[in-house]
Amino acid sequence: MEIKNAKYEISSAKVGQCPATDVPEYAFIGRSNVGKSSLINMIANNSSLAKTSQKPGKTLLINHFKINNGDWYIVDLPGYGYAARGKDQRQAFARMIEGYALERQQLACLFVLVDVRHKPQNIDLEFVDFCGENGVPIAIVFTKADKVSQKVADHNMSLFRKELLEKWEELPPVFLTSSEKKKGRETILDFIEQTNAVWRSSVEVHPENEGQESPEHEDSEKSNNFDQIS
Repeated sequence: MEIKNAKYEISSAKVGQCPATDVPEYAFIGRSNVGKSSLINMIANNSSLAKTSQKPGKTLLINHFKINNGDWYIVDLPGYGYAARGKDQRQAFARMIEGYALERQQLACLFVLVDVRHKPQNIDLEFVDFCGENGVPIAIVFTKADKVSQKVADHNMSLFRKELLEKWEELPPVFLTSSEKKKGRETILDFIEQTNAVWRSSVEVHPENEGQESPEHEDSEKSNNFDQIS
């Protein structure tokens, strides 16, 4: 897939303020300082698209970026687990993230970013489990592959998969990336292109579903247990 253009569109404090569109969205989320903005910029081939900062916790809203003149969207969500935030702010972010993940009908995939330098962290595992329990379509993106050897990366990814298999019957897609080296960009874009095709095929086959909840979310039991991991 070729990214011809990428443009910031809007920032929203809650899901009800997000753009009224009928195209797929790919949202990115992870612990603070996991390299989310850098990864978004790498994928979009635009170094200034998402604001990057050395200070964690800078993304405060749901940020929409229009890709290829609105063919699809990248969505930058606030990071979770930033301890320096007060309890009230953490709970507000939890409601914002939960609202988007569970209610946004256009969500085609939520990319959950995990720092490959570390062994599995409970906060990441709990968020992935939350998504699985609620039928949120996800993929796991390991970041910062250039900071460790391939052996360490493989080991930590294997440990993460092992932890998930204790609860998951089938694992979600997994990608290994480096924003510095542009590693994983084409693989993720290929995945998005394939998912876009499935999305459009589903809309064409079931036009009566337009404006309704996408199939990935149907029949899911939507809980309110996200506050505990924010």
